[in-house]
Amino acid sequence: MLGIPLYLSPSMYLLALLVTVVYGGYAESELGVAAPASYLIGLGFVACLLGSVLLHELGHALTARRHGIGVRGITLELLGGYTEMDRDAPRPRVDALVALAGPAVSVLLGAIAATAAWLLPDRTVVGQLAFQLAASNLLVAVFNVLPGLPLDGGRALRAGVWALLGDRDRATEVAGWAGRLIALVTAALVITLYQLQLITLFGLVFILLVVFTLWQGAGQSIRLARMTRRFPLIDLRRLAKPIFAVPSGTPLAEAQRRRDSDTRGRPALAVADAAGRLVGLVDARAAAALLAARRPWVAVDTVTRSMGAVPALAVGLSGEQVVRAVQAHPGAEYLVTSGEDVLGVLHVADLASVLEPHRAPRRWGDAGPDAPDQWKKDQ
Repeated sequence: MLGIPLYLSPSMYLLALLVTVVYGGYAESELGVAAPASYLIGLGFVACLLGSVLLHELGHALTARRHGIGVRGITLELLGGYTEMDRDAPRPRVDALVALAGPAVSVLLGAIAATAAWLLPDRTVVGQLAFQLAASNLLVAVFNVLPGLPLDGGRALRAGVWALLGDRDRATEVAGWAGRLIALVTAALVITLYQLQLITLFGLVFILLVVFTLWQGAGQSIRLARMTRRFPLIDLRRLAKPIFAVPSGTPLAEAQRRRDSDTRGRPALAVADAAGRLVGLVDARAAAALLAARRPWVAVDTVTRSMGAVPALAVGLSGEQVVRAVQAHPGAEYLVTSGEDVLGVLHVADLASVLEPHRAPRRWGDAGPDAPDQWKKDQ
């Protein structure tokens, strides 16, 4: 759409089914529409809701493109959608404009739907659809402008603090903690309303799911801000492990024995051809999976990846460029190169230890929910 890829999350289909059934039952009991027509109305309401979410996200995407920020795609999912951008906003003002464009679209849609509901006859299917769309869009706009990440209002708050402090990472942390505070207040409020029997059990569970998502998103924003602050500490020349090469055909056990006796610590194990050129890098996981009793009889080549199959990182990359490259090409290890020369091997665990020194070791670098803030922008 408009040159922007659109993706549909599997969770969105669950929401579509749920809303179709609930709204279909409402149309049957309150508007007197017999099934299955009532559920067709429910399906139409779902289509209108998803269209509203898509327009909301297009507000973000088109504003970002107007300010020179590339948009990788829009994804619609269970609790709304998100716009994935290829880089952060360059200035606080742009960050705020991109963030608030979505709620502005939702307010406009809500106003149009409210006007239609006012003009249409009451207690009719079309009139009720217009009223529900007006309420849902205005609710989305109000909720999204709450000042806490990952909400749009939290991004606007971040932009303000960024402009005030001149530190985007510190501003992200402030907005992230504000998001966690909003999550706690919302949870307390909805539980109180349920105890007062002002909302149903379904409403309680749904809103608590939203609160959980908000809490998770806020925590992710705080964590990623702390990681970003450590980007300048990434020095590929220092982090790269040296390479210890053995001739092709060497038994794996012998290759490991020679490598372990190297005085440089525990270098990465590689295979060289007869001319001394590196032709492959030993896959540590595949080697570890072999029983120790078999290693003397298995050539090192059988657990080796060709050098061309291992992603490479140029030694002069900045910390941010390294992280972006790792996210784009997830793996356990990377060749560190200078021109055509291979300087060493970067293990992703060593990169993670720089970015998150206080977290327990884990596999890091898989793109997904932990992708750095603004690479995946949640609504």
